[in-house]
Parts: sequence; structure tokens; C-alpha cells
Amino acid sequence: MFGTSGIRGEFGTDVTAALAVDVGRALASTGRSRVVVGRDPRETGAPLVDALAAGLRECGADVADLGEVPTPTVARAVGWLDADAGVAVTASHNPPEDNGIKLWDADGAAFTSGDQTAVVERVERDDYESVGWRDVGDRWTEPDARRRHVDAVVDAVDVDGRPEVVVDVGHGSGRLTTDALRRLGCEVTALHARPDGSFPARPSEPTADHCEALCEVVADGDADFGVAHDGDADRMLAVTGDGAFVSGDVLLALFARREASPGEQVAVPIDTSMAVREALAGVGATVTFTRVGDGFVADRASDDGVAFGGEPSGAWIWPALSLCPDGTLAAAKLAALVADRGPLSDLVAGVPSVPIRRENVPAADNDAVVERVRSRIADRYENVTNVDGVRVDHDDGWFLVRASGTQPLVRITAQADDDARMTSLFDTASELVEAAIDDLDAGVKR
Repeated sequence: MFGTSGIRGEFGTDVTAALAVDVGRALASTGRSRVVVGRDPRETGAPLVDALAAGLRECGADVADLGEVPTPTVARAVGWLDADAGVAVTASHNPPEDNGIKLWDADGAAFTSGDQTAVVERVERDDYESVGWRDVGDRWTEPDARRRHVDAVVDAVDVDGRPEVVVDVGHGSGRLTTDALRRLGCEVTALHARPDGSFPARPSEPTADHCEALCEVVADGDADFGVAHDGDADRMLAVTGDGAFVSGDVLLALFARREASPGEQVAVPIDTSMAVREALAGVGATVTFTRVGDGFVADRASDDGVAFGGEPSGAWIWPALSLCPDGTLAAAKLAALVADRGPLSDLVAGVPSVPIRRENVPAADNDAVVERVRSRIADRYENVTNVDGVRVDHDDGWFLVRASGTQPLVRITAQADDDARMTSLFDTASELVEAAIDDLDAGVKR
């Protein structure tokens, strides 16, 4: 039921109002008596929130409804409202036909394995603790959540000077980033700021291909840099002042190097570029690997000695401020970095360049494909890591094969010191995946 980032899938088939009711019932039945809910701009979000709230209230939980807000606003509001949990109805960067349900704990971190399992088991057993008619939970709206989020970001970040920033909201929930940056003294131009869950201007995921309009606007104007969000604004990726898209690996290296002190660690997922490790070596810090998913990164980032956590997808976590990836906070932090240390293009040029390639292969049973790959290489390589999928390390590079937790895809990543070696490692991984798919299609037993 749960992937790397909550429940997610096509509305009406994978994600239904009936499922939302049951998740609400299950969450309340685990002892969460006060729950914050919010949603991204997708039209399907409203009925899902209504269904979720009905299930929560049926089992006695009170519901604070934030309306249409960024996912990090939901996570932050759990603490503000002294709640036991939060629920964001969002499919994040997925296409508009999808929707999802993401759960947040009392500390503002995403649910991970244990808490998710407790909810799943109740749903599967149809095991809920309904209350009598006198004890049905209340539901009310909380209109100040956006303002409180902006206030929190402004209080946490100082920006010297007046950097000029273009913010591509992508028709999602992230328009409060423009408010926060303006209050921090930035000059801001907003793109695609009107919320629209069909994402008419560009697909929700802020990739290089999807951010061409942002790159052009920044390159043609006087902005110092640009930022782009996904549909629920937990992600933030960036564009330099000359209109060049900055990869998530490079941005992760920049943030990590700024936040970590000698002897500290930075929490990163297993698919992170070697460039991050090399950048941290210069300041005497190291990486600590986690499974892919911001909940796992946040869990590790909350450990002593871990200064920062991030994912190349654009999720950035400052554990002293919030355990939820927060695109607005990240945009403000980037503005502070540029104001303090100079043009983003110069900062990017200072990050080691290590060839890396990431591609996705459609696979309906992606977990089975990865397991088949694991069995194929069990006796073939010495340096195999199974933190998340199958990663094989060599002296000069590595490759990773893992199942997507949000879509029916197998994700392949390869990296090496030079392009030729990277291509060779990627081809090896691709051949392993193709062979595994062929075996499964043919019904070949291990």
C-alpha cells in the first residue's frame, strides 16, 4: 500500500474515497486523536480529504483542515496545533490523474515502516475502533497555516542584499515561496503561480526538461537565479543566472557543504552522486546512506551528528528546523547562499563533476524484477549493498537497481570517474534488468 512517499496512484482505481475513509479510520484507531489534514490543488483532493476526515471522525479523532496548502505546511502544522499526526492528500510530482495520501508523525517527519505497517494491518483486517454518536470527532478549518509557514521561514533565514529570483510555482501549492522571499528582501518574479491541479504549464516534476520556460525567463532577464517546485512544494530545484538547470546532485553538494562541519554527517539516499561525498571531504564531513524516500532521510537526519539531509530529487531537510522537505525553506536557504557566496553558476562550477546516468524501465512487478537481479548477482560481485534495491560498488564507480516506490518502474543509476566507464556500468545494470524482466515474462524459476 505504501511506497517510498506514502500511498500514491491513479485516482478512482488505486486511490479512492473508500481507501481514504479506511486510512482515516485506521489512523484514528492507532491512537491519533488530533490530526491535521491538507491537500495540493488537484481537483480530486477535496473528496479525498472529505473521506479521510469522515474516517478519522468516525473513530473519534478531531480534524484540523488546512485546505489547499503545501505538504510541508501540513507537516509543520502538526507541531503548531499540538496534533498527533498529519495527512497530506497529494501525489506530489506525479501526473494530474494521480493522487495520494502521505502521513506525518507528531515530530513532523514522514511515517516510515513501523507506523505505516500499523495502518496497513488495520486496513487489511478491517479493524477499526469506531466511537458512539456522542464521541464523533470535530472538524474545523485553520486559515492561518500559510502565514505561519512564511513566518517560520522568514524567522529561520537571513538574506543579505536583494537577490533577484524567479519562482516557477508550476501551478502547485508553492506560491507562498514568493511571499517568503519578498519578506526576506528578494526581488521576485512568479511564474505559473495560479493553483491548478491539471498542471497546464508544465508537468509537476521540476526536471531539466520540464523547466525550460524557467530557464529561458532567467536567461533573458536580470535574475540571479530561479527556483522550481513540484505540485505540493516539498521539492525545490534551481536554475543559474545564465539559465542553466542545476542538477539535484550538485544542489545537494552545495547545501551539504554549507551545512556540515568537520566530523559531521549528511544523510543521503543510496542513489546519491559521488560528487556529494567528494564535496564533503573538503570540509571534513561524510555521508551516511539511507533508503530512498524523504522519511528515511529525515529519520537519519534526526540522529546526533547529522547536520543535513537531502535527496537529488529536490527534497532538502534541515533537521534543526523541520524534518519535512520544505521547498520554500530551501528557496530561502539558496537565496542566502547566493547572497553570501556569489553567483550560483560559480558555486556550481566548484562542485566536482562526476558522470552519472539515471533512467527508468517500466515494470509492473518492479519488486520481483529487483529480486531477480539480486539473485543473479549474488555470487558475481564482492561489494553489494542491499539498503534499497541492489547497489554494486567498484573502485571507480557503482550501479544501482531499485524498485520505484511510487510508480511501476525499475530505476537504474550508474556513475563512474569517466563517461566510458559509467556507460559500461549502466549497460551492465540495464542488461541485468532486461534479463530479469524476460525471465519473469517467461515464467522462469530462479
